[in-house]
Amino acid sequence: MLRAVHQHGTVTAAAAALHLTPSAVSHHLRELARELRVTLIEPQGRGIRLTGAAHLVIEHGDALLARWEEAESALDAYREGRAGLLRLCGFPSAVSGLIAPAMPLLRERHPGLRVQVTEAETAASFDLLLSTDADIAVLAPSEDFPHPSDSRFDQQPLLEEPLDLIVPAGHPLAARGQATLADTANEDWVLPMPGSCDHYQRVLVFCAVAGFSPRIAHWAKEWHVVSAMVCHGLGVSLFPRLTEIPASHATVRVPLTGEPVLSRRILTCVRQGSRTHPLVAHGLRALAEVAAAGPAGPGRPAASPPPRPAPEGAALAEPR
Repeated sequence: MLRAVHQHGTVTAAAAALHLTPSAVSHHLRELARELRVTLIEPQGRGIRLTGAAHLVIEHGDALLARWEEAESALDAYREGRAGLLRLCGFPSAVSGLIAPAMPLLRERHPGLRVQVTEAETAASFDLLLSTDADIAVLAPSEDFPHPSDSRFDQQPLLEEPLDLIVPAGHPLAARGQATLADTANEDWVLPMPGSCDHYQRVLVFCAVAGFSPRIAHWAKEWHVVSAMVCHGLGVSLFPRLTEIPASHATVRVPLTGEPVLSRRILTCVRQGSRTHPLVAHGLRALAEVAAAGPAGPGRPAASPPPRPAPEGAALAEPR
C-alpha cells in the first residue's frame, strides 16, 4: 500500500488501484507506521508526501519482495525435483561402488540438485534416516536389520552383488578363469572373527552347501587386510565385487560357478512414504542405473546377470 501511494501520489488513487477504500488504506498505513515506530506520511499543502523513512521502507520492501519471489521459484523447483538437497549414506564399498558413480548422473540431469554423501555403517544409517539427516541409505542386510514390515522404513532390493574368490597371483586357480567353491576345500582361508560381521557366517553357509567346512587359518575383518594376507599366500577368501583391492596387492579375482550362486543382497532404504518424492526418486533412479550396469572396474570380472538370493542365514553385520 505504501508503494502504491508513492506510485499514484494520493491515498485515494492508491486505494482505487488496489480496489480498496481510502479509509482501509489509511488504516493500514497508520498500523505500519505504529509497528515501525516512524512517521511514513506527512501533510504537504493540500496533499501528502512520503517521509524519508517511508522511502527507506519502500527500498527494503522491494528487496524483500524480490527475495520472496526467488524463494517461491526455488520452492517450485524443489517441489518439481529440479533443485534442493539430497542426502545419501551407505557402507564404505556401497559409497565407492554405487553412490559415488551415481553422482555424475545426478549432476548431469539435475544441475540444480545438491548432493551430500555420508559414509556410515548399517546401524548409523538407520539413525541418519530417522533423524532426517539422510534421505536414502544403501545397505546390506544384517542380523540387526529392521524387519521388512517395519512401518518406519521402505526397503527395496537394489543389487545382488556377486562374490568372487580371491587367490594369490600364481595360485593354480588364478589361471583357470573360473572355479567352483568346492575347488577350495583343501585351501587355508582368511575370514573375519565369528560375530564380528556377517561375512564369516555367509562363507560358512556357502561352504557347507558346497560340501565342506573351510579351514580357517587367519582372522581379519577389514577388506584391505584380508587382501594383504591373501596376497602374501596366507590363504584364500571371498570378496564382494564392489570392494576394491589395493593395486599393490598381487591377488587375482576368480569368478565362481555352480550352485548356489554366491552373492550378497544390497538394498535401498528410505523413510516410509518418501520414495516418490521427486528428489528421492532422482537418487534412487541413478542408483538403479549404476547397479544395472553391474560392478565394474580394474581387475574385476564383467558383471553377470543378477543371481538368485543367497541361501537363508547367509546375511548378518556388514564388514567394511
